[in-house]
Amino acid sequence: MTVPGIPDTPNGPDAPDAPDTVLAAGCVLWRRSLVHEGLEICLVHRPKYGDWSHPKGKLKRGEAPLAGALREVGEETGHDCAPGAPLPTLRYRANGRPKRVDYWAAEATGGVFLPNREVDRLLWLPPAAARARLTQPRDRELVDALLDALHMT
Repeated sequence: MTVPGIPDTPNGPDAPDAPDTVLAAGCVLWRRSLVHEGLEICLVHRPKYGDWSHPKGKLKRGEAPLAGALREVGEETGHDCAPGAPLPTLRYRANGRPKRVDYWAAEATGGVFLPNREVDRLLWLPPAAARARLTQPRDRELVDALLDALHMT
């Protein structure tokens, strides 16, 4: 996927993956706020890393990225969702290996969170609060991409 403002170079979003690239996918999960106008974004806390992030995870062998993203949302948050627009693909190094994470906007359609071994806490926050709570700056950019995709900027 080409990201506006990012040139399509050998290191850009459409660059071929190295053979050892970890493939993952996730969603910026959102819902209409239950207490105020606007929307809320779901963040998950992963105790293994001590961080706050969007729900995401590694793809299973042969799994399509969108299917993996929806599976990970369900596993980590307990919520079902309706996928929407694709969001920027993030590329970075994790544990010494290149990693590619494909993201989609996804509206929560129901479900209940139960803490599990991967995710012990979940928060629904307005966009500004979600942006501030996210651990990685690269994840903050996805909040802006979601708002752009929903025409809320």
